Amino acid sequence: MSPTLLLFGTGAFAGRIACDIGATAEAPVTVVIAGRNRDRLDWLVTAGRARAAVFGTPAHFTAAPLDLQEAGAAERVLAAHRPAVVVQAASVQASAVIAGRGDGWSRLVAEGGLSATAVFQALLSARVARAVQAASPGALFVNCCFPDVVNGILAALGLPVACGVGNIGILSGAFAGALEPGAAGRLHLLAHYQTIGAWRRPSQDRAGSPVPRVWLDGVELADVRERFAAVRLTPEPAIEISGAAGVPLLVAMATSGAARTHVPGPFGLPGGYPVRWRDGALGLDLPPGLTREAAIAWNAGFEAANGLVVGADGVARYTGLLRDRLRAISPALAEGFAVRDLEAVHAEMAALRRRLQGG
Repeated sequence: MSPTLLLFGTGAFAGRIACDIGATAEAPVTVVIAGRNRDRLDWLVTAGRARAAVFGTPAHFTAAPLDLQEAGAAERVLAAHRPAVVVQAASVQASAVIAGRGDGWSRLVAEGGLSATAVFQALLSARVARAVQAASPGALFVNCCFPDVVNGILAALGLPVACGVGNIGILSGAFAGALEPGAAGRLHLLAHYQTIGAWRRPSQDRAGSPVPRVWLDGVELADVRERFAAVRLTPEPAIEISGAAGVPLLVAMATSGAARTHVPGPFGLPGGYPVRWRDGALGLDLPPGLTREAAIAWNAGFEAANGLVVGADGVARYTGLLRDRLRAISPALAEGFAVRDLEAVHAEMAALRRRLQGG
């Protein structure tokens, strides 16, 4: 029987992962797609099987209907399938919020930053990670929901998290694609999610925005904006790249393969890093001369200036403009929260979101 990859979620991001596995898998792998939207679930299984047939890959797809809001649902599907890898892509916050401006909530996210959504992104991921810990402790857990920040929350909760998918993978893929064929293996990036925004704007409007650190053939580039000026992302989530970015790593994890790529939140670290998967283990793949401590400090600086920082005491604290914006509308929430209180804080944040959306 082929190794199993269990994919939670039926949205666009999960769909991109499933379909790209169908098109690219080189070793036998079974993808179990779990979600509550039965029509969408059945379609993704059909689409995955069709793509595997079209491209002649040894990927197999099957459905596992479940509702993550139902107690014990994740544990049951984990016990039934015993996956090698669990990929969590289900969220109670739509990623399209980054392109919205029509209500108070989307304006808060636009002005204060994506860490305003961290509680929503963390809720289901924490539930699934807890289920993995209890029912399938040998599985690798990959969180796709705002991993630059959420993976730190999961780690502070003592939950297993290997890495995330997306964010830094958007820029590493787009930058490699702007160079000659085969350049992906010659690039190393450090990229926090806050460095992506510049590439959603025209090149002439990027001055002053934070940019990733990029090394080509081991040499750090001083002209990142100029070198990649032609790269332009969509205002909406760049799922065509971000969902695809993790596929080689996910398949390698499930099938004992090898991969070199870029991921957000490895081991619960803030931001994104170059990594290698080989001999059944994930490790940072930093360029020459860059220490682990320096790489982490560079990424951590973004949330320390504006966003959400999880302290060694297990308390998540809002910072910078986001804290100021939250304080103006909810002084209590602006003070942050103990990560162990995630479920209760989610209820409070959901009430705030409804109020800002006019609901």
